[in-house]
Amino acid sequence: MINKSAPRCLLLVVILFICAGYTVFAVDRVELSRLEAIARNVMITRDDWGIAHVVGKTDADAIFGGMYAQAEDDFNRIETNFINSQGRLAEAEGESAVYKDLRMKIFIDPSELKRQYAASPLWLKKLMDAWADGLNFYLAKHPEVKPRVITHFEPWMALSFSEGSIGGDIETVNIDRLKAFYDPGHTVIAQNVLLTTGTAAPGSTDENQDAALKEPSGSNGFAISPKNTKNGHALLLINPHTSFFFRSELQWTSGEGLNVYGASTWGQFFAYQGFNAHCGWMHTSSAVDAIDEFAETIEKRGDKYFYKHGNDWLPVTEQTIYVPYRLPNETMNGGMASAIFRVYRTQHGPIVRKLDDGRWISVALMNNPAKALEQSFIRTKARTYAEFRNAFELHTDSSNNTIYADSDGNIAYFHGNYIPRRDPKFDWTKPVDGSDPATDYNGLLSVNESPNLLNPASGWLYNSNDWPWAAAGPSSRKREDYPRYVDNGVESARGRHSVLVLKDKKDFTLDSLRDAAYDSYLTWFDRTFPALIKAWDQMPDSDPLRTKTADQIAVLRTWDHRWAVDSVPTSLAIFWAESVSRKVGPDARISSTPVEAYIADKASKEQLLGALIEASNKLMADFGTWRTAWGDINRFQRITDDIVHPFTDEGPSIPVGFTSGNWGSIASFGANSYKGSKRIYGTSGNSFVAVVEFGKTIHARAVTAGGESGHPDSRHFNDEAERYATGNLREVYFYPSQLKGHTERVYHPGQ
Repeated sequence: MINKSAPRCLLLVVILFICAGYTVFAVDRVELSRLEAIARNVMITRDDWGIAHVVGKTDADAIFGGMYAQAEDDFNRIETNFINSQGRLAEAEGESAVYKDLRMKIFIDPSELKRQYAASPLWLKKLMDAWADGLNFYLAKHPEVKPRVITHFEPWMALSFSEGSIGGDIETVNIDRLKAFYDPGHTVIAQNVLLTTGTAAPGSTDENQDAALKEPSGSNGFAISPKNTKNGHALLLINPHTSFFFRSELQWTSGEGLNVYGASTWGQFFAYQGFNAHCGWMHTSSAVDAIDEFAETIEKRGDKYFYKHGNDWLPVTEQTIYVPYRLPNETMNGGMASAIFRVYRTQHGPIVRKLDDGRWISVALMNNPAKALEQSFIRTKARTYAEFRNAFELHTDSSNNTIYADSDGNIAYFHGNYIPRRDPKFDWTKPVDGSDPATDYNGLLSVNESPNLLNPASGWLYNSNDWPWAAAGPSSRKREDYPRYVDNGVESARGRHSVLVLKDKKDFTLDSLRDAAYDSYLTWFDRTFPALIKAWDQMPDSDPLRTKTADQIAVLRTWDHRWAVDSVPTSLAIFWAESVSRKVGPDARISSTPVEAYIADKASKEQLLGALIEASNKLMADFGTWRTAWGDINRFQRITDDIVHPFTDEGPSIPVGFTSGNWGSIASFGANSYKGSKRIYGTSGNSFVAVVEFGKTIHARAVTAGGESGHPDSRHFNDEAERYATGNLREVYFYPSQLKGHTERVYHPGQ
């Protein structure tokens, strides 16, 4: 239970849920008639993969139809996203989610979102109105659907989740530290839903894994200049790495110039990663330093707090936040309760934790929902590079880099474009002294001051969530030309692999770009395997570490460092990599050495060969032999529509060759064992893959994890699983002429 004695947390039990002003709505006949009139302006065509192609008279009509179609496919994920984004998860899940909700509510205030909605340009308000109308019309037409929390969508709610990343900036605030500050002495509350993370779901043996083994969330984006392609057209790889089933695939078209296809995060009315008839874009998680912590010097005077800034003591702002939560059914017949928190803020942002020396920590991050939504939508209608670039002037793309290509032959790299201008003498990777005015921001870096690239001489661009200093090979920007806080990334194994498949190639086609996206080489082992082989070679013949690993070393010596479903060395190598990373992880951290470099240069023979024995024993225990093919271990499974999937070795699954991105696999598959399973099952990584050619007309191929529908009884629940596992991309039906012969259903929303 919530700690009732905590000085910063009060408890108010309410059986009738009246706080926060939320009301249950029903659609009356007049309202239903209005929505049905809008629906007659919209046509939805489902192709033979179940993907919705939505056409409306206006942009707002298309948004209305798109949201209706999304809700048909997976209303649960739409509602869950907006339950999370508004800090209302505890209303569905109970007390365990209170602090996750508090984290959101510190930044997301309904009254402020309503104000921003009212102040938005008319065209954007119309889109938000249509967004809410489409979802409410779906609920009105499907009374059998019982929302967990949100029974009526209001237009301002679209602003609560307006950027689309898999893990928003707010989620960087540590929940345990937040709870420790606002509820001292309380035990840690376990989170029981992980929807928007790329890591393991609850129940996974990976929940508390070493940071060195955590699956790198993010994405791949490649752009190829016409001079490096066979047909003389720019090419784009769109390859987000998210938790599976995180986005819908659909097309929105209107009589007002909207015609965009791609991956849309459930519940959002824009293609987050996709293309239109002129250009395409791929967002990848950025290491740009866009979030800062300030150590605040606090003094209490009476019952008020003050913080030091220069020679002044300024009052700490206080705010009361209500966090409703559902009571257990056995408690007072269910019902609702509400935790009430007094939250503190300085000019830098809200207080989220405390240092050992007593100073409070405030956090500063980008929080401009209306402009973020505007930027997210207007880029979908861009017709030229200049129009697309102009959207970045809104400076609300805080967590992403962007790879771009267009039909004019341009390719471009845009760095994250929310970068506060800061004094470079401070180490911004650590909390800075909030009492020192020199740490104050001085505006934002302009788009021109970021390490962007346009049409590099190399003829190619990439980003794989690593630093931008290799984005175009020798044509890349130079790190020394920019403030250190512009990027905190490193060169990753996946990034090195990307450079290998892109450099020195002049005849790219859609097929060869697809091949590059699924290239099987694992670059992580280039540095680490020689150390293992050398350790074995230097061991005395009689040493047990040598004799027990002789057969394994013989197999690994001939391995080409490529994954494959029938590969025994892949299994042995990856189990060894995981074991040795755990063994050397603590030493690597102490010496401030990346784990990969530590294994290659500093690990002992005993650590290297001992890990190989551990890997062999693990394979023997789980599969009866260490000579087990990778595809017998690494599996894709989708048997229910649960957001936290109940993986089981007893259920059907299919083999997957590609691996964790940790090992340099461009096609990433973050997999773990679950609740005693021997096999490992993917939950994140490749989730949507598309290759696009920008000529006079668009030519594209794509695949999504599992299928478009979230309903297990639908033929489109898992109809793309085999294609997903093998990288067999299907044709995208971008033009109406392509839909002929591939149409499953044509209808107005509500029919």
